[in-house]
Amino acid sequence: MMTSAEIRQLFMDFFRNKGHEIVPSAPIVVKNDPTLLFTNAGMNQFKDYFLGNKKAPFPRVADTQKCLRVSGKHNDLEEVGVDTYHHTMFEMLGNWSFGDYFKKEAIAWSWELLTEVYKIPKDRLYVTYFQGDTAENLPKDEEAFTEWAKLVPAERILPGNKKDNFWEMGDTGPCGPCSEIHVDCRTDEERSQQSGAELVNKDHAQVIEIWNNVLMQFNRKKDSSLEPLPAKHVDTGMGFERLVRVLQGKQSNYDSDVFTGTIAAIETITKKKYDSNTTPSTGGGKGEAWHQAVAFRVLADHIRAISFTIADSQLPSNTGAGYVIRRILRRAVRYYYTYLDYKQPLLHQLVPVLSTQFQTVFPELQQQQDFVAKVIKEEEEAFLRTLEKGLKKIDEIIGSTKNKIINGSAAFELYDTYGFPIDLTRLIARENNLEVDEKEFEAEMKQQKDRARAATAISAEDWVVLRENGSTSFIGYNNTQAEAKVIKYRKVTAKGKTSFQLVLNTTPFYAESGGQVGDTGTLFFEGEEVAVIDTKKENDLIIHFVEKLPINITGIVDARINTSRRSRTAVHHSATHLLHAALRKVLGTHVAQKGSLVNDEYLRFDFSHFAKMTTDEIAKVEAIVNEKIRANIPVVIKELPKEEALKLGAMALFGEKYGDVVRVVIMDPAYSVELCGGTHVGATGELGLFKIKHETAVAAGVRRIEALCGLAAEQYINEQLSHLQQVKEELKSPADLLKAVQNLAADNNDLKKKLEHLENRILVGVRNELLHKDEIINGVTFVGDIVEVGNADALKKLCFDMKNHLNDHVVVLCANIGGKPFVAVGIADTVAAARSLDAGKIIKEHIAPLIKGGGGGQKTLATAGGQDAGKLQEVINKVKSLL
Repeated sequence: MMTSAEIRQLFMDFFRNKGHEIVPSAPIVVKNDPTLLFTNAGMNQFKDYFLGNKKAPFPRVADTQKCLRVSGKHNDLEEVGVDTYHHTMFEMLGNWSFGDYFKKEAIAWSWELLTEVYKIPKDRLYVTYFQGDTAENLPKDEEAFTEWAKLVPAERILPGNKKDNFWEMGDTGPCGPCSEIHVDCRTDEERSQQSGAELVNKDHAQVIEIWNNVLMQFNRKKDSSLEPLPAKHVDTGMGFERLVRVLQGKQSNYDSDVFTGTIAAIETITKKKYDSNTTPSTGGGKGEAWHQAVAFRVLADHIRAISFTIADSQLPSNTGAGYVIRRILRRAVRYYYTYLDYKQPLLHQLVPVLSTQFQTVFPELQQQQDFVAKVIKEEEEAFLRTLEKGLKKIDEIIGSTKNKIINGSAAFELYDTYGFPIDLTRLIARENNLEVDEKEFEAEMKQQKDRARAATAISAEDWVVLRENGSTSFIGYNNTQAEAKVIKYRKVTAKGKTSFQLVLNTTPFYAESGGQVGDTGTLFFEGEEVAVIDTKKENDLIIHFVEKLPINITGIVDARINTSRRSRTAVHHSATHLLHAALRKVLGTHVAQKGSLVNDEYLRFDFSHFAKMTTDEIAKVEAIVNEKIRANIPVVIKELPKEEALKLGAMALFGEKYGDVVRVVIMDPAYSVELCGGTHVGATGELGLFKIKHETAVAAGVRRIEALCGLAAEQYINEQLSHLQQVKEELKSPADLLKAVQNLAADNNDLKKKLEHLENRILVGVRNELLHKDEIINGVTFVGDIVEVGNADALKKLCFDMKNHLNDHVVVLCANIGGKPFVAVGIADTVAAARSLDAGKIIKEHIAPLIKGGGGGQKTLATAGGQDAGKLQEVINKVKSLL
């Protein structure tokens, strides 16, 4: 039996022999493409070649691409683990033709590889072709049908509709008819009873698509119309995990050696066994064994998606791509917590297994193994702290649910308070035969996010093309001005404001990338000035943002950047290289860049490190950088083959895709050598001065430095000296400023202690007065009053103190502090149990609405604050009425 590694290598060797260049996988995290968060198909990295924006360096290529499908059009998350063939992260084997061969060769080679190299029996294979679509005026794919008829019996060539046989990457972009190959993995007995042709594209677990030949002919525009691509292309994709399963004769992807190592590690960690025979089709109900088997599959799948995205520099977060990773991780945690009865971080223990398995295919994971494991562990620990409370809360919700529907506000509370992604709530609901009112949930989400969405919503019209097949070139490394022409432009609407985006055939404007902001400047159209307010990349297009169109957009353009702003930005960019090298010297070689922002005002640098930097470490880093500045080291920039650059010791950033020829920035070959496409100074002396402003944590295992260079650093230091002088003057210019501040702090602490002592004595008096105001209501001692205290914490202290002097009590204390209402409710344990009273619920349901505020707490003690101090007596009366 072939191993998965041998199967992958056979694919590469086959297409290498057919004249294909073998290229590396692009990062799984997409940059410079507003339509995608993640690489969801092998073709993503080649999109510009299909659109004609860029010329492909090779007419034929092949690769294995890391892909992720969990959101948007291609969303497989809910099926992962439940069935045996869907995955979040998967490998896509692909061969590509950029205007070279087309349907004849693509179809013949796919059949040759499967049947003659991999030796899959021909009588287990079925093929499909696009049957056409009258609604879009798309004809039947006669050419594909004809080519298949040369190889396959007619009864195994099946027509497919637009849903199954017309491939589109998203709402817009390259697309075309496709021709799939399906394999029937059923037993001979099952095959004799029903033809596999009847089960193709019917979601049968054993009759599955194995290869898709996308025959790229069109571009889908924003208005949904189709236009022909500049040239016809082939884009094929074969799911590696499914292929291995078929060739290894397994009934499940998870039984192949792609996953068995990870599953074995989970068995060792949890001391539970995976039963590969417990699948949806084997039945037996969805009992404990079924859920346990699903949990094993979920963990084996999800750890791949989590690990490889973090290795490609996408950290878990609460927004965008980071939130997708957090959702996947939390889904996995819930599965091992509930169904494998494992109550401590587990996923991070699987990272070494994966890094070893993929070290020759995707080496970036092994190179960052410790960092990735640390990030995952901290994410697990954070969710585990709230998971148990969240699960108890959802049990309460399920217990009180009527009509089999969990209301959306409850689902939103789980999301907002306990960190439960909606798909996790949906999963638990489904396990209990319930549904979630997702419309109401979305309405709650909309209220929370409307402001943010309004700030970021962008609507772009289709490009107006002025010059067909126009290429664009960047000349801004050596030029700050260029004569150019507009290739195309489009209208964009954001925040209710209209602007325009222009693409020039030649430009000196640097487009935002690598952390460096885009250039600003001016375009002169026959004397008419048009301000460029930003420059960004979309795929490999350099886009100039302007607020108006010129009268004559077809004329010659004199493009000039803001040179002063560019120079200040270059100063900060060069400083990041010196800083990176200094951090590695002071903290260790584990330090790696995890993100940056470079502009004309300051620099921000994120790096891997697991502890707060000490004052001494910060001082050492500053000293090293300033030493290199004073040395006035020439900044040498070379273009070299990537392999040669890496041999020089050049540092490449994880998650970045580099071409075969790279730009190398050298600031002393023994100190800093990095691959970088940004703009830089000519010598380090131009930086003038380097000063760190802040060092903070931004994520698990990631620290952030904000720093200044040149004039900005000088101004900052002058500001700090000015503040220091003001402090000296306030303290009457003492001879020893530090000693004076220390004495002041000590005096302040003494006064605080004396004040606290006096407050406690006053509270004793208030308590004694309250004890005389108690009344018995239905066997419960009730005390309710508006008291005069200096802070809200005093109300809590009084409630605690009253507990020591009263039995079976309910206390509600209110105060008007600075015009704002504050309330504390204390309930004896005995009363809370006997009367089913909950101080936290009383606050949320009865008191917060009255005082127009919010709050919460435990069953026996809770507090609130608000805006309406005129309702405090009503608050007391309301609590009293509950007795």
